[in-house]
Amino acid sequence: MAFKPAKWPRKLRSTEWFGGTSRDHIYHRSWMKNQGLPDDLFDGRPVIGICNTWSQLTPCNAHLRDLAERVKHGIYEAGGFPVEFPVFSTGESTLRPTAMMFRNLASMDVEEAIRGTPLDGVVLLVGCDKTTPSLLMGAASVDIPAIVVTGGPMLNGWFQGERVGSGTHLWKFSEAVKAGEMTQEEFLEAEAAMSRSPGSCNTMGTASTMASMAEALGMALSGNAAIPAVDSRRRVIAHLSGRRIVQMVKDDLKPSDILTREAFENAIRTNGAIGGSTNAVIHLLAIAGRVGIDLSLDDWDKAGRDIPTIVNLMPSGKYLMEEFFYAGGLPVVIKRLGEAGMLNKDAITVSGETMWDQVRDVKNWNEDVILPAEKALTSQGGIAVLKGNLAPNGAVLKPSAASPHLMQHKGRAVVFEDIDDYKAKINDDALDIDETCVMVLKNCGPKGYPGMSEVGNMGLPPKVLKKGITDMVRISDARMSGTAYGTVVLHTSPEAAAGGPLAVVKDGDMIELDVANRTIHLDISEQELSARLAAWKPSHHVPDSGYARLFHDHVQGANTGADFDFLKGCRGSAVPKDSH
Repeated sequence: MAFKPAKWPRKLRSTEWFGGTSRDHIYHRSWMKNQGLPDDLFDGRPVIGICNTWSQLTPCNAHLRDLAERVKHGIYEAGGFPVEFPVFSTGESTLRPTAMMFRNLASMDVEEAIRGTPLDGVVLLVGCDKTTPSLLMGAASVDIPAIVVTGGPMLNGWFQGERVGSGTHLWKFSEAVKAGEMTQEEFLEAEAAMSRSPGSCNTMGTASTMASMAEALGMALSGNAAIPAVDSRRRVIAHLSGRRIVQMVKDDLKPSDILTREAFENAIRTNGAIGGSTNAVIHLLAIAGRVGIDLSLDDWDKAGRDIPTIVNLMPSGKYLMEEFFYAGGLPVVIKRLGEAGMLNKDAITVSGETMWDQVRDVKNWNEDVILPAEKALTSQGGIAVLKGNLAPNGAVLKPSAASPHLMQHKGRAVVFEDIDDYKAKINDDALDIDETCVMVLKNCGPKGYPGMSEVGNMGLPPKVLKKGITDMVRISDARMSGTAYGTVVLHTSPEAAAGGPLAVVKDGDMIELDVANRTIHLDISEQELSARLAAWKPSHHVPDSGYARLFHDHVQGANTGADFDFLKGCRGSAVPKDSH
């Protein structure tokens, strides 16, 4: 159904604060005026919040102050009143124990900051992995007009004549050092080549994936996802987004109008086409929950299973986000999906146009970067959703980053009870392991870590690496970085810390992986599995107090998005009562 704009002019949400002559109205306006704001900014025009995740502790977002100024220019030009405000910034590279633990906290910060202040619309300034979903989750919960502006990826890294992908080459070089193929001195020299400009990961890691998801959902202007952070066109799209949010407020175009089931299906298919991060699964499930869309792991498999991966970017391919932008970026991918009958073309976007109207005329300028379907990296990209007695509620695997010869595999389990156990054992040549084994990591899920850290792509033991082996089957309830690669089964649910079957896997158990048939199986009898589960006792630490305890007590499983049980599908009043 086509979107029908609201009538304009009309009384806006912000007039509850600013639009009158009562004591309370004067109170709200007078304090704002200490910033040197003229009277006519309070005349009923749209008040637009710029929700900024700028932080020097979030390196991907450290340039967002400049973009905020560009957004302000656009808002003023369109007749709006911009007000910038900070929210909790979840920096993936610096925040311990993991940024994922604080995604829900950041979403609550965003939700209450928007709900409790006189805003008619909001621009979501994001970049690093968790900042995009957390701001979308929070804004969706309030449901006032919102638009996403991402900070953009870094420029290509280069080292010894080779493209260096942020994250991807960190894992690659680290393994090369352990295998004796690279010196420690070379590794340190390569460090300077990994992050050589402002911006987020230059691979199709989680940051670039979630920027693509925002665009595919219709929550960002077309072309936003791939523009490099330092390219002048990044400033232009920030400026245009500032203009656009003012009109969105006038039209009353809200997240609930855009974030439909059809939009989520478009995003799932786009994720398969770009070889996107497995983290997108958790984040889209959580965002869908905030708008009351019943999205499940089964929907991920159903909608995304037969999507060819046509974007030739690390960690699945060989190029980086800079080349992706020059080739035409995400609009080309979305057009390809539409031409193949894999796009809900009528899905509305923040531009006011349908998804198809935005992309129908775009061109692909490099078919080695955005491949023809017949040259796809894998014919079934997407995210493989696996189920079986080891993962009754599901687990995920990224086929485009996995080794074809391991997609059907049976091997002996080598078990690590938690990440500390793994670190204590993995470099020991006495560890009974070879390349045919299946590495199993427990207690790294939402409750277990806590927060579900990106440790699922466990590095291989040195004695295996020295044979020239670069991949093994790995299974855990953890996540992995979107920049990582390998035949890695993730998000196994229920997690070990919640008493899922993963908790009772023992050294020597045989495990069967069959990606084509979407199964993951622990080769023991039902009776043996039941007996082990009955005897199981939790071993992970339960936090005593604070946010960590709240997280542990209320976080849901990865299979439903790891959101808090009290936040899904819940919306309070968009205009709280005044207490003055």
